[in-house]
Formats: sequence, structure tokens, C-alpha cells
Amino acid sequence: MIKHLTELVEIAKKKKSRKIAVAAAGDQDVLEAIQNARKENIIEPIFVGDKDRIHNICKKINFNIDDVELIHTTDHGEASFKAASLVKEGKADILMKGMVSTGKLLKAVLDKEKGLRKGDTLSHVAVFESPFYHKLLGVTDAAMNVYPELHEKIEIIKNAVELFHKLGHENPKVAIVGSVETINPKMEATMHAATISMMNYRRQITGCTIDGPLAIDNAVSRRSAEQKNIISDVAGDVDIILAPNIDGANILYKALNFLGGANSAAVIMGAKAPVVLTSRADSEKSKFLSIALAAAIS
Repeated sequence: MIKHLTELVEIAKKKKSRKIAVAAAGDQDVLEAIQNARKENIIEPIFVGDKDRIHNICKKINFNIDDVELIHTTDHGEASFKAASLVKEGKADILMKGMVSTGKLLKAVLDKEKGLRKGDTLSHVAVFESPFYHKLLGVTDAAMNVYPELHEKIEIIKNAVELFHKLGHENPKVAIVGSVETINPKMEATMHAATISMMNYRRQITGCTIDGPLAIDNAVSRRSAEQKNIISDVAGDVDIILAPNIDGANILYKALNFLGGANSAAVIMGAKAPVVLTSRADSEKSKFLSIALAAAIS
């Protein structure tokens, strides 16, 4: 397993340069991230969006796109469907969100005829490098599944585990977190956690080690786990955190980035190809690392 997010660039460089289709590409941070990724020879872009806006931004940031394919449309929904179609037809390897709402892009990704569905559940997986944690940390699902049911949480875990396998971690440790580390029948998240943990114990879910319910403190801190007398292979050494719902995951995601000084890379898993779906508030560096992550695993 890699130890630093910058290693994603080196992994991607060892592969053939990937084509990335950017939906509604007229976003300065996105174009700067694409520019840097292209300089590293890890991707070749195809821009779908407002031609004039894209050219004006590229001129501003000194990004020469004379040899880049550009498909003009001013409609964000149409841009999303055209970019997704490029991936579906094998003309691109990665799909990326530009200046378009998440909902419009995902509508194109999830379309049964023109989209990139592979299974029933797509999910967002973010990988963080925090100065306060001893290894890379995955967080899921901060962008797609609002209140996932038990079967959806299982698929969300499988998607995150698949990502970690592709990064070289054969048996990632998964913590199913909530507000408490004890099972409470009145708290559905704790019941889900106990069920999934038992399924893992009985080898119904493989390729990882799962424990839960755990609170966030004992998931990431061995000292906290010891103080609460928690005996666990996962507590204090977690690789992937599954939040109970999108609120918990999104708050954790943004707290790590904006308060915790972490760097991050994120993709949508469960589709036929990686989808780079970053927040408009994410930094150019985060967008660049997300592109590198997608290129590394595609």
C-alpha cells in the first residue's frame, strides 16, 4: 500500500497515458489540475463544454490547448451525457466533473442506456493523507448515497475495498462508525454495523477486516480504544471509514480538508470507469491528486 498521495502520480506515470473526458470543463481549478496532470504525462484531456469559456480560462492560466479535442456545448446536462458517452464508447478512460452540478453528472453516469452503470451501487471514496494519522485513510460515502440501507452499505464497503486493493493493500481494515461504539437496537446504524461485522467474520464479505460499531475516536486512536476496553484488530489502525450516512461522511470529509490540514484524492467507484467527482470547494491540488488516483486505478 502506498504511504503518500504523491505516489499516485508515479503509479500513473508507469501506465499508458489515460484519456479523461471533462464535463462542463470551464472551471479554472479543474483546468489547472488538468494542465498539471498533462505536464506529468498521466492524462490526455477531452473537453466538453462552452468553447469560449474554456479558451478564455486556458489563456488566463497559459494552458495551450491547440491540440486538445474540444466538444462545444453550453448546456451542462448535455455536456455530462456527451462526456459519459465518450467513456462508454471507449474514447476516454476516465470521466471528470467540471463546472456542473453533481446531480446532473450522476444522471448521465446512472443512465441505463447511455451511462456507466456496472452494478447497483456507485459510491464516493476519498483517500486522505493527514498530518495527524499514521497512514492513508479512506472515507466513504460523502457524495452519493444519502441514507444507505444495509445492502447498500455492503456494496459501498466493497467499492472502497476494491480501490484499496488496486492501490496494493490486500486486506484493508474497515471501521463502521457512528456516535457510539456499542450496539443499540434503537440506533439502526449500530445494528447495521454489527450485522456487517458478523458477515465479515463468517467470510460472507471477504478481502478486508471489518469492525463496528465504532465511534470515530476509537476507530483512529488506539489509546482511545484501550481506554474504552475495546479489543479490535481495526480500532486505532483503520484504513477505511464507513460513515452511517452522507451527512456524517461529508462533514468528516470537509473537516479533514479544511480543519485537519489533510490532502485528499477522491473518485466514484462501482462504475465501468473511474469518475473524478470533486467538490467545487476542493483545491486544485485535491483535483490534481484525484486525477492521478483515477489514472492509477483505471
